[in-house]
Amino acid sequence: MTDIDPTTFATMEPAEFTQTIKKLSDKEINEIMGGEHRQFILDGIFGRFPTLFVPDKAKGTDARVNWRITGGPGGTDDTYAVVVKDGTCTVEKSPTQEPTTSLMLGPAEFAKLITGSGNPTMMVMMGKIKVRGDLSAAMAFQNWFDTPKS
Repeated sequence: MTDIDPTTFATMEPAEFTQTIKKLSDKEINEIMGGEHRQFILDGIFGRFPTLFVPDKAKGTDARVNWRITGGPGGTDDTYAVVVKDGTCTVEKSPTQEPTTSLMLGPAEFAKLITGSGNPTMMVMMGKIKVRGDLSAAMAFQNWFDTPKS
């Protein structure tokens, strides 16, 4: 296991989080995200989406993107919805409404996708990310946020 303190993930600035993720192997990410700090980390990451949202980049968008992250303790998974509508962005934990798009992915793929350090097209083609629903919303999603690119 890595010597990085996972409790700091949720409070890291986005650029620092991106650089930290780039230094970790898939195995290390999966270990961290499969451990006791998982909820704290995921809540922190998803809590940042509204602050990184750029309304001008999502003009006219009405989308509900569900993220199902697998690989939790005991084989559990967690689902969050990022809802973009009327120039706003909100996040729901354990959503119940039908999404526009749904993504299912493991912890390492999730970390790489949100930090821009992985190729989403290749991850989908290799079956590491499963997408259901409106593929165009999934492809446009990253453009709606001001996130550091690796």
